[in-house]
Amino acid sequence: MVRRMAGSWWIAVIEPYHREAPPAKSMTNRARKVTLCLPKGALDPGEKPAEAALREVYEETGVTAKVVAKLADSKYAYVRNWGDGARVFKIVSFYLMSYQSGRIDDVADSMRHEVRKALWLPLDEAPRN
Repeated sequence: MVRRMAGSWWIAVIEPYHREAPPAKSMTNRARKVTLCLPKGALDPGEKPAEAALREVYEETGVTAKVVAKLADSKYAYVRNWGDGARVFKIVSFYLMSYQSGRIDDVADSMRHEVRKALWLPLDEAPRN
């Protein structure tokens, strides 16, 4: 999702998860690497990909958006490293969205008792890889 603020374009990103509790003792002497991601998630039953994308942006950032255009699909396979070790084929659809309303904020995931940190990042500072 993009938004024009103060004469520049900004993009909404999230730090996937960080615990509310202090880091474990083993982590105290190591610098924590920050990972920034775009909001994403799975389709709910009967949901179309664009609807899921809008819902995920709201759930993970706290703001509402409007789909401008579908950008691309990323298709890949991986082997689960948990549970049954099954090979999984996945399609992730990416959309260009424009900001509509709301305030970007940290969003709690009540199922995992964790918090996603959401923030606006100037587009010209966003990683290009």
